[in-house]
Amino acid sequence: MQLVGIYTFEVGMYKMKGPVTIMHRMMSISKLFLLAFLGGFPLIVVVHAQVPSGFISIDCGIPKDSNYTDGTTGIYYISDAGFVDTGVSKSVSPEFKTDTLEQQFLYVRSFPEGTRNCYTTRLARGSGNKFLIRARFFYGNYDAPNVLPEFDLHLGVDFWDTVKVDNSSSIIWREITHVPSMDYIHVCLINTGLGTPFISAIEIRPLDNSLYETTLGSLNLIGRWDFGSITNQFVRYKDDVYDRIWKPFNLGNTTAVLSTSSTVDALGSNLFQPPSVVMSTAIMPIDSNETLYFWWKPKNDTDKVYIYMYFAEVEILQPNQSREFDIYINGKLWYAKHVVPSYLSTLTVYSSTAESHSMFNISLTKTDNSTLPPIINAIEIFTVKQLLHLQTIDKEVAAIMSIKSIYGLKRNWQADPCAPEDYVWVGVTCSYDGSDPPRIISLNLSSSGLTGEIAPDMSDLTMIQTLDLSNNNLTGMVPEFLSKLTFLKVLNLSGNNFTGSIPAELLARSKNGSLSLSFNGSGGENTNSCQSVPCKQRKKNKVVVPIVASVVSISLLLTAIVAALWVIKRRKQVVRKVDAETNQTEGSSLVVKNKKFTYSEVSSITNNFQRVIGEGGFGTVYHGYIGDSQVAVKMLSESSIQGYKEFQTEANLLMSVHHKNLTSLVGYCNEGTKLGIIYEYMVNGDLEKHLSGRNSNFLSWEERLQIAVDAALGLEYLHHGCKPPIIHRDVKTTNILLNENFHAKLADFGLSRVIPTEGGTHVSTVVAGTPGYLDPEYYTSNRLTDKSDVYSFGIVLLEIITGRAAIPKGNDSIYIIQFVSSKLANGDVRMIADPRLRGDFDVNSIWKAIELAMGCVSRTSARRPTMNYVVMELKECLAMEMACHETEPKDSIGLIPMNLESGLSPAAR
Repeated sequence: MQLVGIYTFEVGMYKMKGPVTIMHRMMSISKLFLLAFLGGFPLIVVVHAQVPSGFISIDCGIPKDSNYTDGTTGIYYISDAGFVDTGVSKSVSPEFKTDTLEQQFLYVRSFPEGTRNCYTTRLARGSGNKFLIRARFFYGNYDAPNVLPEFDLHLGVDFWDTVKVDNSSSIIWREITHVPSMDYIHVCLINTGLGTPFISAIEIRPLDNSLYETTLGSLNLIGRWDFGSITNQFVRYKDDVYDRIWKPFNLGNTTAVLSTSSTVDALGSNLFQPPSVVMSTAIMPIDSNETLYFWWKPKNDTDKVYIYMYFAEVEILQPNQSREFDIYINGKLWYAKHVVPSYLSTLTVYSSTAESHSMFNISLTKTDNSTLPPIINAIEIFTVKQLLHLQTIDKEVAAIMSIKSIYGLKRNWQADPCAPEDYVWVGVTCSYDGSDPPRIISLNLSSSGLTGEIAPDMSDLTMIQTLDLSNNNLTGMVPEFLSKLTFLKVLNLSGNNFTGSIPAELLARSKNGSLSLSFNGSGGENTNSCQSVPCKQRKKNKVVVPIVASVVSISLLLTAIVAALWVIKRRKQVVRKVDAETNQTEGSSLVVKNKKFTYSEVSSITNNFQRVIGEGGFGTVYHGYIGDSQVAVKMLSESSIQGYKEFQTEANLLMSVHHKNLTSLVGYCNEGTKLGIIYEYMVNGDLEKHLSGRNSNFLSWEERLQIAVDAALGLEYLHHGCKPPIIHRDVKTTNILLNENFHAKLADFGLSRVIPTEGGTHVSTVVAGTPGYLDPEYYTSNRLTDKSDVYSFGIVLLEIITGRAAIPKGNDSIYIIQFVSSKLANGDVRMIADPRLRGDFDVNSIWKAIELAMGCVSRTSARRPTMNYVVMELKECLAMEMACHETEPKDSIGLIPMNLESGLSPAAR
């Protein structure tokens, strides 16, 4: 037995050594979409070619608005601007900017400051699913001194691998197959003092959960090789449905290459689905009597290794020919059966348990019954990477990240707030119990420039002991939820501008010594708050207009507008009645912070209620002016009882939620029986008028997508940004209003409901909404969830796509879901899209939107996506459409030379 050459190899590294043209080989493939529609409709399979949903492709360092579709793979890459807070964008040196360099390597993001810098990415499919996570690096002398760096890569809180750059033209990648424990991942670059960390691209791909199974941990890629490649081309998507990168490997005159022009595994029956173009070539010993032998030495003798070998017969064997062989590792039979490759069908042989050897001597030896030598088409080798460190619990990570976002904190808060301990966030203290995840026990945001109210997310820091919010510009009430933080021992609220009473329970804990409570500023008394219960008026206080309500046992939030007792008996009865649906209780009160207008002022604002711009069960909406600003004034009809309840709800919501995609409250009127809400005027009216053609403005596909994104962002905020979450319950095109720039805001919160239980679970309620938009599950069960809004939004999205009404008028009209379902069978997007668009759209963009809409209107709520996912998908649709109208991207794929010294080395003997 003779060894030909001794080779070691580095993961995914290859070097430029001349003009060897390496092109990604493509095959046109189709994606199958299974769309389940309303009961009675068949299951329809739609064939549509596009980048699979769930791919996340980040080009690091490119400008914020420089997203693009890769000209070779068709994969859409986005800027890293939204995924990382630190670092600087750099361009590789001009001498490396050849037409043959992949586009992802033209820029890098470099991190000269800080020890740990991290990317945070939310995953489309959530936690519990398997992903291929890949980081790629091309130095290209971007920082001029040509100092080749070495640094560490972390996945979340654990060490992943070391990146060592050997020369300026090396392209390196690190890849891991991983099941995240949360619905987001952190990829962190760690400065180890051996040069400035940098990165070129991050690529995340969802995998089938049954692939690459291991009970030990994640799988770190050592190598993935395509044996016998005729053209020396790297293979990835679209040939590989999972976008694995297959590296070509040939051994010159020591082996023979077999190949076929036929498709291997045309039906895709092999679970691992290696690309046909990879499986169409194989190598074998030149001497038919020889064993095919190769070996590999792991970096560490203790590494636990998984090996996956791929075989397919690519020759038509004659009746007197046979190919049968055994697989040995270190002289021991590795696979119990004889390997008999089938013609044009893939066989995958892999180890079910991890193995450890100082060296892996692999031999494929033909059996006595075989007339032909052994072959191999491809191989993958992984080492087990155990990610053992505990992460901070999901709820607290989500809370602290939300707090960072709400207050726009500029601190270097990245990745996990508590782990590893060496990188705990500034201002955060954590507890560490070896068997339990870290918990946040202290948060110091003193003198951090905080404005607005105390973020509701702080209620999720349930183990916190010390909370310091002093010396900021916080306003509003001191929230009741602070008293529910049972472990809280120190609370410093001094130096802010709070109004109202300190919650009684906090005062009681302060008096009994279990809580150290501070709320006085450095100048003495906090002039805008008081300790006593109830709060007594003070000379320095600004005027606060309270709403006096009837006395009851429960004091929860009640929607109300005015600052005096209701004077009409019928309305008193409505106010005093416990309304379980709106979570309002008799006698609850609301302090209105917006400006109060008299009825006379409202009459002047509306020019004596001259111009009507809308009507409903609640009353009438009028156009008006406050100074030079246009406003809309909604006046409640005195005869409307149900309208009054909806009026209450809308007023409360407008005063408690604030988002750029929700209509804003300007003021209110409360004068005897005259009740009104004044809010911003939306110049271009509602979406329905534009889609129906009743308005002269025609909306392009790009404009429609922008409107859909805006409305989805507003709904996402209600579901995921409010504590507790809010269900709109009347999402429809007439409740989506457009400003002068055709940006959308969600309006009309009269039917909205707060979900009182943690986690957005359902509530029982009387069915309400608009026919055509009503969730069928909600209609039949009376159980309301946020997925009811998702269904309604799906109908809106179908209207945006088709230009048809949800329930068109006339006997010949078809309900919109039926219409789209019937056309999907033909697979022609032009039969679904609004004919007024005249085909002026990116086909992939509109297909993706149709898929998303049909997912939203699934009959069962469990099959519908969340609004977080809807927003993400719509943004991708919009980016695809915008890219379609930009200048055509240049051909960026070309020369990718390879280094045989860093590969696996088979040899015949």
